[in-house]
Amino acid sequence: MASCAPPTARVGWRSARATARAGSCSAPPTAPAGSCSAPPPPQTSPLDGDHAGKATTETHVIIIPTVIRHLLAPHVPQAAAALRIRRRLPGAAGVAITFDDGPHPEGTPAVLEILAQEGIQATFFLVGEQVERRPSLAAEIAGQGHLIALHGYRHRPQPALPQKAVERDVAVGLEAIEAATQKRPAWHRPPYGLYSPAGLRAVRATGLEPLLWSRWGKDWRRFTTPERIASRAATNVAPGDVILLHDADFYSSRGSHERTAQALKLIVRELKRQKIGTVLPV
Repeated sequence: MASCAPPTARVGWRSARATARAGSCSAPPTAPAGSCSAPPPPQTSPLDGDHAGKATTETHVIIIPTVIRHLLAPHVPQAAAALRIRRRLPGAAGVAITFDDGPHPEGTPAVLEILAQEGIQATFFLVGEQVERRPSLAAEIAGQGHLIALHGYRHRPQPALPQKAVERDVAVGLEAIEAATQKRPAWHRPPYGLYSPAGLRAVRATGLEPLLWSRWGKDWRRFTTPERIASRAATNVAPGDVILLHDADFYSSRGSHERTAQALKLIVRELKRQKIGTVLPV
């Protein structure tokens, strides 16, 4: 049974992700009567406005430290909104398909081929160290009209890094991508979707706009299938949604990019069935 004690800054990034999946007292409560926390007043959100950082009832107050809000942002819309991090593209005419972790020598060309066949443009959040190994492939992504964005120089969770290391990761990652593509990214998504307070400041200080996701296929899992990935990503999808996929297996289960490529075909088919187009972040 989950503890009702408020989370603290000592909670690790993995614990916070698990908490966000399983539900906790720090997220907007949805548990039935008798659970560990009473529901907050309906007119307020525990992470918005003047009540940011607190969920109140007549009998107790739950404090949500800033660092925990950063860790919850990929999974709790109110946490992302309080930090002014976009998870969706409000007002967009279609869905944004995004890929993390590339460029990959097999996964990226497979995805590019499918996108070219379907006439779709996507956003690629590239890893600087992979770009340095395959600069021509990074340039090919940009040359085909896709949007180039920064994932980081190395694939490390920001909350585990000191401020100087995060700042250097962003700066060196930008340099690697610009050198290979002759384009400066305007968007950033951190590894695992996890910003630290220092990391978010560093990203914004360079003029980058943070973007997370509203739908994800969890294609990095070892025992998933293309059908399951596509179902998670595209069922009940709506214009403005941002779909997260991965065109590389450097930081996930081996061969996962093969399932992603197969799932992409199913996702595109579902978007066509629903008559939903695709867009790039602007």
